[in-house]
Amino acid sequence: MKKRHFLGALAGGTASLPLAGFAQSELAKASKSPALLTVTGQIAKTNRGPLDPVLDQMMAKQKLAFDKARAFDYAELARMPAVTIKPTLEYDKKQHTLSGPLLSTVLGACGATGSKLQMRAIDGYAPAISLADARKYRFIVATQLDGRPMPLGGLGPLWAIYEADKFPDMAAKPVDQRFAQCPWGLYHIEVRA
Repeated sequence: MKKRHFLGALAGGTASLPLAGFAQSELAKASKSPALLTVTGQIAKTNRGPLDPVLDQMMAKQKLAFDKARAFDYAELARMPAVTIKPTLEYDKKQHTLSGPLLSTVLGACGATGSKLQMRAIDGYAPAISLADARKYRFIVATQLDGRPMPLGGLGPLWAIYEADKFPDMAAKPVDQRFAQCPWGLYHIEVRA
C-alpha cells in the first residue's frame, strides 16, 4: 500500500485499508463508521451476525454470546429524534444537559420483544432494568453532554441515563444513589424475556 493512501485512510477513509478475513460482501454491508452500541437477544431486526471472538474481543472477554445482533453507529443514533434532559449528576452535584434518543426508540429500531434489559458498560458494569421502567423513567441513550459528544475515557461515548430530578421516588434519594441503573460507556444491551 502506498504511504499516501494509508495516511488518507487513517484520516477518515477506509477504502484503502487491507482488511484480511473480510469477504467483500461483508464489507459492502458494513457501516462506514464503527458500531458504538450492539443490541442482542429478543430482537427481530438485525444487521450483523454472531459474536466473533477474534473481532469482538471486549464482548468475548465479558462472556457475551449471541447469534445475531443490531449494531448502531454514532450517525444512526444521532439521526433518531433526540430528547434533552437536565439531571443533577452525582459527580459534581450540578445540573447538566444530556441529549440523545429515547432508549425505547433505539429498542424499537431493533424490533425488541422482551421485557427485561441488561445494559453493559465498557468496564463490565451491567445493571438490569425492566423495559417498563426504562419507559416510565424515559431513559435516553445520551450521545451529548452539555452540547458536546462524550469521549471514550470519559462518560461516553454513550450513556443510558434518565432525569432523576423529575421523579419524586428518585429525587428523594441522595444524588449518588440515583443512577445505579445508568451505565456510562454503554456499548451493549441484551433484551430478555
